[in-house]
Amino acid sequence: MNGSMTSVSFYSKLLEHTFDLFVYLPPHYNPLHTYHLAIAQDGRDYFQLGKIGRKMDAAIEEGARPTIVAGIPYPSVQTRRTWYHPGSNMHKIYMKCLVQELLPFLEQQYSTWRLPHGRMLMGDSLGATISLYTALTYPRTFSRVMMHSPYVNNHVLQTVRQSDSWHAFEMYHAIGTDETEVKTTAGDIEDFLTPNRQLHAVLKSGNARYHYHEFSGGHFWKYWEKDIPDALRFMFDIDKKRE
Repeated sequence: MNGSMTSVSFYSKLLEHTFDLFVYLPPHYNPLHTYHLAIAQDGRDYFQLGKIGRKMDAAIEEGARPTIVAGIPYPSVQTRRTWYHPGSNMHKIYMKCLVQELLPFLEQQYSTWRLPHGRMLMGDSLGATISLYTALTYPRTFSRVMMHSPYVNNHVLQTVRQSDSWHAFEMYHAIGTDETEVKTTAGDIEDFLTPNRQLHAVLKSGNARYHYHEFSGGHFWKYWEKDIPDALRFMFDIDKKRE
């Protein structure tokens, strides 16, 4: 039982950019039915390296709710950093694009649940960071976040500590134990593991439905790809449904 892959062209006035979105449609997709929606930053990577289509097929077979996945590709590494980094002036505009332009566009294209718990944001590294930030900024729009190795600094930690909205979230958070010397897109070498553990300490103290996992590996897709099935099982309560 396999879903289908397609692409859709989307133009953002806010970002002044045309995206060729990657879209996964669940098996037996029917436009008369209503589906959950997942939006992936680093969309090309999630589809080509993370094999998110195959992972969703398997999760649905195990009991996950049928979900449409839309992947947003970035035009260049530098633009990605400009859009995703919390220290950039453009990250707020990118978040507005997700909520005010992309989401209405997808809801016109497909029948999706128009409630926060019917929408999930996912991302890796800076893509995970901007996913978390978007949910924190627009909690009435998104309340489910799947994060692999997010970039975390003091500003990110402070933002989470000062927010109450995430207490109602569902979050999956994974980081590799070898992510102590990660080369960033800015060319710096940074420790991702320690600040992620600090973020975990904050998130585990709240009321969110939250799962934290440290995998054996580094800041690479070959490790994130292997972890995606477990992430989806948690996000869709698959193990609970098996009981």
